[in-house]
Amino acid sequence: MIEYKKKLTIKDMAKALNVSTATISNAFNRPDQLSESLRLRIIEDCQRLGYEGPNAAARSLRTGVSGIVGVLLADSLSYCISDPVASQFLAGLADVLDQRQCNMLLLPGQDESTSYKSRQMESMVDGYIVYGGLHPSKRFQRLLQQSKPIIAVDVDTTDFITVNIDNQDGAYRSACLALDHRPQKVAIISLRLTPVSTVSWATCDACYASPASVSRSRWLGYMQALQEYNYPLEQLSVVDVPVNTHRNACLAAFMLLNQEERPDVIICMSDRMALGALQVALQQQISVPNDLKIVGFDGIAESQFTHPTLTTVQQYNELKGQMAGNMFLGLAPRQNVILPTDMLMGETCPRVVP
Repeated sequence: MIEYKKKLTIKDMAKALNVSTATISNAFNRPDQLSESLRLRIIEDCQRLGYEGPNAAARSLRTGVSGIVGVLLADSLSYCISDPVASQFLAGLADVLDQRQCNMLLLPGQDESTSYKSRQMESMVDGYIVYGGLHPSKRFQRLLQQSKPIIAVDVDTTDFITVNIDNQDGAYRSACLALDHRPQKVAIISLRLTPVSTVSWATCDACYASPASVSRSRWLGYMQALQEYNYPLEQLSVVDVPVNTHRNACLAAFMLLNQEERPDVIICMSDRMALGALQVALQQQISVPNDLKIVGFDGIAESQFTHPTLTTVQQYNELKGQMAGNMFLGLAPRQNVILPTDMLMGETCPRVVP
């Protein structure tokens, strides 16, 4: 017959170590309340005696706090893990959660599941950080009904506390940098301005992107610069991509660079798009930046490892994650934040020398 050992409780450990139950609890859940030497000694003694820590489910029921932060993503899990901007944001958020011994539950926003398992996961979290956009999915609508704290990142909305960068200003400055060269033909590779699901041509008046989206803010920055430089918008070429992948970027660049009147400037809404445009240009033996200038947006590491290096807008994705995490955990004031951007000068579009 199998003999089952009685599971040790926090009271058992407090008695064995001759400390209070609060001290045991603090060692596992609130390390800032104890000296580091005392905390480590208690943890080591608990491990030696076979005690794994306070029951998380019971603690959640008792306190109403699980220590789990839900992160609602606008895209699929695989996309957000592989996308350098999203992964940098998640790294910054994870850094804060690690320090506070909290957990992260990633939820793809487009999941329409209404299963018990899905709802059970949602019920575990203390609140949500919405990353990348608002959407009409059933899951998102359920979350709004839970009355749990929500912080939105990369979403221009007044419904929640937000952490954003100044997308319009960054796009405006990058476009001005390119337009300083007085190009004959300007092209833009945009992201999700139109509702189509394939890489396709778009027009200046066909911006159907949500007012809350990053894409619309960047588009407004580009339009502001083009109008100030008196560029004729009817001559502008725009290719819109539904998903920010290298394959889509290359297809968009191929469409632009095989027009009868080839652009001499391509302004891109992401570095992935800009790197795709650079690859296609080099394959077609188009000299960059002599015959074609390219500007990106994001400042991902890969942009500086190419040759020529990419001129782009530097945004600080890990900082966005850290700020959102600190706000959520009450370590920073819960108030709207707009982070500045910087121009990262590379070789694909140098400054015009006066």
